[in-house]
Amino acid sequence: MKKNIIVDTGSQKYPVTIGKISSLKFEDKNILLITSKNLEHLYLEYVLSIIKAKSVSVCVIDDGEAHKNMQTIDKILESAFSHKLHRNALMMALGGGVITDMVGFASGIFQRGIDFISIPTTLLAMVDASVGGKCGVNNKYGKNLIGLFHQPKQVFVDTIFLRTLPEREFLAGVAEIIKIFACFEYALLQDFNMRDIEFYIQRGIELKASVVTQDEKEKHGLRALLNYGHTFGHAIELESEYSEFLHGEAVSMGIVMANRLSVKLGILSSEISDFIHDLLKRVGLPTQYKIKDIDTFYNAFFYDKKSLDSKLHFVLLESKEIIKADIHNDIDKQILYEVLHEFA
Repeated sequence: MKKNIIVDTGSQKYPVTIGKISSLKFEDKNILLITSKNLEHLYLEYVLSIIKAKSVSVCVIDDGEAHKNMQTIDKILESAFSHKLHRNALMMALGGGVITDMVGFASGIFQRGIDFISIPTTLLAMVDASVGGKCGVNNKYGKNLIGLFHQPKQVFVDTIFLRTLPEREFLAGVAEIIKIFACFEYALLQDFNMRDIEFYIQRGIELKASVVTQDEKEKHGLRALLNYGHTFGHAIELESEYSEFLHGEAVSMGIVMANRLSVKLGILSSEISDFIHDLLKRVGLPTQYKIKDIDTFYNAFFYDKKSLDSKLHFVLLESKEIIKADIHNDIDKQILYEVLHEFA
């Protein structure tokens, strides 16, 4: 049974359709489908068989954070031009978070913007990257620092793709699920069980859709809360040159570090911090990162998109009347360094 979750940003409204994909009808469109080398062998033939369009061309790119750069964007754009796409054409992302982000970005700048749809094939992409229109690439300064907001025309979430997903990739998505529930519906983490993953996917998408609907471009601070664990996580990815950890793994360790900072600031109880740490560890996610160079790691924070006017902004969990996330921009450097030394 299919379910539609509507994302309505005011300027754009689109459905996230959860359920088995049986047909993709775009009879009046020329489509450029972008996917990765791994998925080319797994699902490309099947997806092509259910697309009804004027024409369908395929661009196969390397997946992974190490290839999430302008060189890959150039390859997508080159394919679009060589297949003579025009402004009424459509790009289609078949892949995980990296593919989703890059196709969103490429479609957003091709001829000043054309439509794209997303078919996420990883758990992380289903609950996070495919919803909300945040698109971008990495560079030597940090993660997703080049990008734009470009909402998809439609998102199709079919859990059949999870059957061939490697365990590490699956758990990377679980980290994003734990993140969003910790921030917006903490009570549901108390009985978190992998057997109920389809429920958590649907509810996680509903929560993110609600956030995006209220604050599409992070102008009011609400959407920025989705970056809980990410400021530390992005620094981990940068220090490890995007080659050692998956994004969700870095977020998992980033959540632990962020919670440690919250405890040190006295805004989060150690019991809640320990519960989240134990939950991440129980499901199989990494929770400990050894910082290679504390000064370099600290300076990476300043490239974070939430940091303004050389002032660091951290999304931190708090336990007062209710458990919730909030943005803090007045943290003493000495306290930050004390926390970083604990992970050095």
